[in-house]
Amino acid sequence: MAAGAVVGAWMLVLSLWGTVMGDQNITARIGKPLVLNCKGAPKKPPQQLEWKLNTGRTEAWKVLSPQGDPWDSVARVLPNGSLLLPAVGIQDEGTFRCRATSRSGKETKSNYRVRVYQIPGKPEIVDPASELMAGVPNKVGTCVSEGGYPAGTLNWLLDGKTLIPDGKGVSVKEETKRHPKTGLFTLHSELMVTPARGGALHPTFSCSFTPGLPRRRALHTAPIQLRVWSERRGGEGPNVDAVPLKEVQLVVEPEGGAVAPGGTVTLTCEAPAQPPPQIHWIKDGRPLPLPPGPMLLLPEVGPEDQGTYSCVATHPSHGPQESRAVSVSIIETGEEGTTAGSVEGPGLETLALTLGILGGLGTVALLIGVIVWHRRRQRKGQERKVPENQEEEEEERAELNQPEEPEAAESSTGGP
Repeated sequence: MAAGAVVGAWMLVLSLWGTVMGDQNITARIGKPLVLNCKGAPKKPPQQLEWKLNTGRTEAWKVLSPQGDPWDSVARVLPNGSLLLPAVGIQDEGTFRCRATSRSGKETKSNYRVRVYQIPGKPEIVDPASELMAGVPNKVGTCVSEGGYPAGTLNWLLDGKTLIPDGKGVSVKEETKRHPKTGLFTLHSELMVTPARGGALHPTFSCSFTPGLPRRRALHTAPIQLRVWSERRGGEGPNVDAVPLKEVQLVVEPEGGAVAPGGTVTLTCEAPAQPPPQIHWIKDGRPLPLPPGPMLLLPEVGPEDQGTYSCVATHPSHGPQESRAVSVSIIETGEEGTTAGSVEGPGLETLALTLGILGGLGTVALLIGVIVWHRRRQRKGQERKVPENQEEEEEERAELNQPEEPEAAESSTGGP
């Protein structure tokens, strides 16, 4: 059971620390554990063996044995005779040797040469150029790689192909720095190019880092694409296809920027120039976190979309230029019938009162007209009847007047 436990523990150590054994050349990642096997040693104590180390931590050969104490927690001999380095560092690079004697008296030697490595972060291009001028040297940018070991190398690429410095059209200035505490490297590579007249107008540059150890794929930066300008004869300025930026105009649809809730507003920034400028958007004096683009679409407009909008066109040779501001508002409809941009408050009440008065006057005028028309019609009818029935009406009126007089007399003379 004891032997099985030792073997099980040893297998666990191997699985956890990813031991690389059986090869004379060993590469280990900085900060990771490393286990070196002592060939020919018995699997359990007692063993006759010793380890000798010649590394950056020792002035000469350092001897370690199973009976010895751990060496400053740098390296120690395991119960099965293997050597454990809990966290490999740059100073652990060197030679490791083990000499073991088996139970039968056979002697076996193991020799290892250990090298360590650290993969840096992804390289990047700092201070990139915005444009290049043909026929003259231009700085494209500086490629930087930090935190690698060994130092490795940086390479520049043009349209995916490696650039070879020739000291004329292509030159590279390199600088290597080493951190005083960690021992890791930082690389700088500055690229200078002289674009040929009549060459590519939009070259793409990138940079790659190739590690010294271990063998693995290179790490690449994000590519940058630049515009190449050519000079006119006589120094008149940029090439013939250049169009300067004159005025930035902001067009809003629908006109006026007022829509009903849920409507759509389209803002278009017109900035004709060559090369095309970058367009950024501003709302209420603050930049909007949107990718550059000449059009801003506001679908399903709500209260949060109301405000003042403008666009800024940035041209490589003219700098930023801002358009006039336009307003986006919502036409609110409801019981009160208020409309964005219409008369509100006292003005609205005055308008309603005026409309009410005008409506009332119109109604009165209509009634008066109907009455006048009706009376005129009656008068004309009466005038037509008088000539025809005049004699009969006079006779009827005489007959009616005669009985009325006696009755009136009787009523006046009578009494109690």
